[in-house]
Amino acid sequence: MTAIQPRSNVTVELVKSSATDSDVATAARVSTIGGSHTAEVDLMKDAGLINFLMRDRHGSPFEHTSFTFYVEAPIFVAREFFRHRAGFSYNEESGRYKQLQPSFYVPAVDRPLLQVGKPGAYSFKQGSDAHFARMAANMLHAYNEAYEAYEDMLKAGIAREVARMVLPVGLFTSFYVTCNARSLMHFLGLRTKSHTATFPSFPQREIEMVAELMEDHLAEQMPLTYGAYNSNGRVAP
Repeated sequence: MTAIQPRSNVTVELVKSSATDSDVATAARVSTIGGSHTAEVDLMKDAGLINFLMRDRHGSPFEHTSFTFYVEAPIFVAREFFRHRAGFSYNEESGRYKQLQPSFYVPAVDRPLLQVGKPGAYSFKQGSDAHFARMAANMLHAYNEAYEAYEDMLKAGIAREVARMVLPVGLFTSFYVTCNARSLMHFLGLRTKSHTATFPSFPQREIEMVAELMEDHLAEQMPLTYGAYNSNGRVAP
């Protein structure tokens, strides 16, 4: 039997991007002065224009950008992620065509485990050491049993697309996702928590881990856009 590989982190890599603040400003200015794709950048003017676009929710100029990410996350995170459709494109690894690796998600010790309150009005709090030990032991046991059954079916010649049915949603999957800055900001508004947000959001921690890493790349690639996004309540234009 192959030993399973528990992990509590996610992977987000920026594969490529065509996304600058000047892309947004240039696209916006065509509305008033026509096409002018000069390489000269005026950051002072761009900052004011981008803040205006964000504040008054003129969103289309932000769509003239592109980010492609490589993500490794548990299947349950991917299924939440793929609900974001406007401005997103995906390609995921397939258990029909390859043997899936025994990499499984086990929350880190600082992950809140206990739900308090009713659906629609609940919060999470830390569990005890006993809660964590029970959670981890049960997950590892289930993962081992499931992957052992998966390998047994493969060795018997059963098709990969059938054998994979026994695997749980804690299994890691990998996928490419391409989006523009506007769709990325909308994603961040729903999948992160921030005290500066106009509209509060309550994401599951695991997809928030992915979103936080994607947000780092937005901040690095498009600092004026990112600053305007935060100063205007983290509302996508």
